[in-house]
Amino acid sequence: MLARKHLHASLSRPRSLRALCRLDDTRPLGHHGVHTAPGSAVRPYSELPGNWKNNWFNLYQYWKDDGIHNIHNIMLSNFQKYGPIYREKIGTYENINIIDPTDSATLFKAEGLYPERFLVPAWSAYRDFRNKPYGVLLKSGESWRHDRLILNKEAMALELMESFVPLLNEVGQDFIKRVQAKIQNSGQGLPNKCVLDLSQQVLTRPLRLLVSAAVCHVLYGTRLGLLQDFVDPESQRFIDAVTVMFETTPLMLYIPPSFLRRINAKVWQNHVRAWDFIFQHADKCIQNFYRDMRLNQKTGPERDYRSILSNILLKNKMPIEDVKASITEMMAGGVDTTSITLQWAMYELARAPGLQDQLRSEILTAKAASQGDILKTLKTVPLLKATVKETLRLHPVAVTVQRYPAEDIILQNYFIPAKTLVQVGIYAMGRDPRYFHKPEQFNPQRWLNQEAKYFRLLGFGFGPRQCLGRRIAELEMYLFLINMLENFKIESKRGAEVGTTFNLILLPDKPIYFTLRPISAPNP
Repeated sequence: MLARKHLHASLSRPRSLRALCRLDDTRPLGHHGVHTAPGSAVRPYSELPGNWKNNWFNLYQYWKDDGIHNIHNIMLSNFQKYGPIYREKIGTYENINIIDPTDSATLFKAEGLYPERFLVPAWSAYRDFRNKPYGVLLKSGESWRHDRLILNKEAMALELMESFVPLLNEVGQDFIKRVQAKIQNSGQGLPNKCVLDLSQQVLTRPLRLLVSAAVCHVLYGTRLGLLQDFVDPESQRFIDAVTVMFETTPLMLYIPPSFLRRINAKVWQNHVRAWDFIFQHADKCIQNFYRDMRLNQKTGPERDYRSILSNILLKNKMPIEDVKASITEMMAGGVDTTSITLQWAMYELARAPGLQDQLRSEILTAKAASQGDILKTLKTVPLLKATVKETLRLHPVAVTVQRYPAEDIILQNYFIPAKTLVQVGIYAMGRDPRYFHKPEQFNPQRWLNQEAKYFRLLGFGFGPRQCLGRRIAELEMYLFLINMLENFKIESKRGAEVGTTFNLILLPDKPIYFTLRPISAPNP
C-alpha cells in the first residue's frame, strides 16, 4: 500500500524532485503543503549553508570548544549565522538542522508509516555487543509498529490515565511527608527555623528516587523500596547507572562506538557496565512480578495487578524478551528526564512568587470544586499545565527532535533527499523571538492566550514516534507541583542565573539553591 502511494505520487509529477534539482530547474515547486516563493528556484542539497565539508577538522574544533557539552548554544549561534536551515557534519555525524515550525510540520508529514528517528549509536552498540533485544525506542519498521501499537494502549491511552493517577499521587504525597518531617527535624520545633535549605545537587537524589518510585509503581505495580526509611542499595545503584549511561553517551555520537570498543576505551567500559546493571535491575523487577503473581495464586485472595507490565504480560501479545526490552527503556529514560524537568520548574517558580500564588489559588479552587477528587482536579488546572509547557519550552530535556523523511521534501526552498537526518532545534526555537514573544521571560500565560502554538512545543516529540512515557511524565509533573505548591513556598537566591550544559539531556550548569518554606511558616 505504501509502495503504491509513492508510485502514484511519483507518476503524478512531471519529473521527480531529484531530477528537477539536478537540472537546476527554476520553476517554483510545492511539496507536502510547502509552497516556494513565486519565481524562486528549488536549490540543490549541495548548496545548503553550513560547515559540512571538513568533518574531521570540525570534530577537532568541536572537541576543542567543548561542543559536546555546549551543543545547544552552538546550534543557537549557527541558526543566527546561517539562517533557519543549515547542514553540518561532525566526525561521522551528518544532519540538517531546522528551526521554523512550518518546516517542522513538513518534516513530520513526510515521516511515513514507519517513522525513523536518530538511533543513539552507543545504545544500539551495547545491545549488539551483549546480544540484547531492541525495544521500541531502537526498533524500526513493522516490528516497531507492532510493538508500539500494543504499548500505546497501555502507556498512552487517555482512558488508562485514571488508573495511574492514584499510584503516582501516592508516591508524591509520601515525598511531601518526608520533606515535612525533615523540615521539622531541622527546625527543632522553632517556627522561624521551620524551613529547608537545599541545593539542586542535594535535591537531585530525592527527586530521582521520587520519579523512580513513581515509574516503578506504574510499570511494575511496586515501588521497590524507594522512598522508604531504608533505600534498597540496588535501587540506588540503578539510579546511578542511569546517570553514567547518559554521561557516557554523547562522545559516541561523534566517535563510532566500535572504535572505542576496539581500543577498550574507558568511556565504552563504563557505558557497558551501566547498561548491564540497568538490564539486571529490569530482570529483577520482572522476576519479582512473577513471584508475587505465583504467591497470589497460591494464597487465594485476588489482587489487582494494575500496572503496564501486568497488562501486557497477561494479554500475552508480545514475547517476554520484547516486553523486557521496552520496559527497560521506559524505566531508564524516565528517571533523569522527568526529575530534571521538575528541578527546572522549581527554579522558575522560585523566581516568580506571584505565579506561585496564582497556581496555589487555582489548585485550591479546583480541589474545592472537585471535593478533593484528584482526577477531577487535574481537569481544571490550565495554568498548572501551562507552567509545565513553559518549563519544557525554556528547558527542554533534549536539544532536538529528529526524523528521517520517508520521501524527498523541500525545506526553505532547498531540496532534501529522503532518508536524510533532519533535526528540529527545539531548544533554539524556544529562545527565538520570531516564534515566542519575549522568549527569555518565563510566562505560562502564553499557552493560554491566542498566541500561535503551531508546532512550537515538541519537548516530547510528535506523532507516532513521540515519547512513549509522555502521559506518565506529564501526570508525574502535574501531581508533584500540586503537592509541592499546596504545602510549600519555593524560594531561591535572587540574581542567581543558571545556564545549561548538555550531557545527552540538558542539565543545570551549576547548583541551584532552594528554600522550602511551609505555607504555615512565617516569613523571616
